[in-house]
Amino acid sequence: MDSEVQLELLANERKALKQAIRDEEHRPHPDDLVIHDLKRQKLALKDQIHELETHH
Repeated sequence: MDSEVQLELLANERKALKQAIRDEEHRPHPDDLVIHDLKRQKLALKDQIHELETHH
């Protein structure tokens, strides 16, 4: 897969996770474990994006 396409897919996925975190935080009783897991996933995507950007 072309690295530009892969970067775009990862960025879109990260944006979706950011929205999911926002949605969970604004629920009447947000689940801290869910928020923590979503943030961990978002950070992993950020690391993947950085890795692709620095090696291509």
